[in-house]
Amino acid sequence: MIRVGIVGASGLAGGELIRLVSQHPELELTFLGGDSSAGRRPAELHPGLRLDLGLTVEPVTADRVAEKCDVVFLATPAPVSARLAAELADRVPCVTDLSGAFRIRTPELHRRWYAKAERATELADRFVYGVPELVGDQLVDAALISVPGCYATAITLGLAPLTLGLGLHLRTVVVDGKSGSSGGGLQLRVPDLHPLRNGAIAPYAPTGHRHAAEVGDFLRRSKPGSVGSLAMSAYGVSHVRGLLASSYVYTDDPVDQRTLQRAYFRFYKEHPFVRVRRHDETLIPVPDPQAVLGSNYCDVTAMHDPDGGRIVVLAALDNLVKGAAGQAVQAVNKRFRLPEETGLTMQPVMPA
Repeated sequence: MIRVGIVGASGLAGGELIRLVSQHPELELTFLGGDSSAGRRPAELHPGLRLDLGLTVEPVTADRVAEKCDVVFLATPAPVSARLAAELADRVPCVTDLSGAFRIRTPELHRRWYAKAERATELADRFVYGVPELVGDQLVDAALISVPGCYATAITLGLAPLTLGLGLHLRTVVVDGKSGSSGGGLQLRVPDLHPLRNGAIAPYAPTGHRHAAEVGDFLRRSKPGSVGSLAMSAYGVSHVRGLLASSYVYTDDPVDQRTLQRAYFRFYKEHPFVRVRRHDETLIPVPDPQAVLGSNYCDVTAMHDPDGGRIVVLAALDNLVKGAAGQAVQAVNKRFRLPEETGLTMQPVMPA
């Protein structure tokens, strides 16, 4: 069995990691780390997890984690992850970080969006950007993995068949993102209180989002294809889980609906967690976040809009599973040469 530690066990992503790891046939949960929750059991922190794992949350020390773990998940804020990764690198066989501390490779861009997450450039350069569908071979035996953000995962999986598959130059990409309240974690903020959040469509990042910077940084380093300007507006909506990223793509390269459909099916043919869908294939228009909740799927649709001179790419996922904990486990499966879907075959829950 592969021994697993989770640091940040009291948060939403930490709870999802506990849920997934505890039912994984090849992973054994051996360490739970945290500060404010030290001494507490998982069932006290996460009402849905009435599990007797024989573990309580412990203070985090590099010696203790190195002793107990073959892989450690850091479900911690970016500044904390930056510090812990520096302490644990080369002491734990695999460090997998769910924060933004190591997602953006370009130092100047990282400092703009994650100014408080100070890191060594040499350490950042060692991290593999963990989108298993796009960098699978790089994850095998990787010592350091940076799990993409939830929006970034949806946007990147939506655009990759255009750039990496068809080799298109995307002159302009405009992203409209809508996410539930769990995307903000468990921090208490006035705009997230129920009287203000319920029924809201809150434009919390109307002129830019760090996940768009992350997508641009990754795709501009990937070939073939290229991305010019990439802008994003993000909105909080009143449901709890799930997000929809709508990307409006403008390119001067010739393309039609048949080419798009074939390219997307071909690109994701061998990747079980990306479901290429027709917009009208089922009872409700898809992709829709409610059709992926609780699962590790990302549903993707690409449509040609000849009147608007654009390609419309829609991608939906559960931000706590494929957008966080599920993708982290998927990356670790690849790292340890396990079948990619091991422990992640749960189907969506709908209605939820």
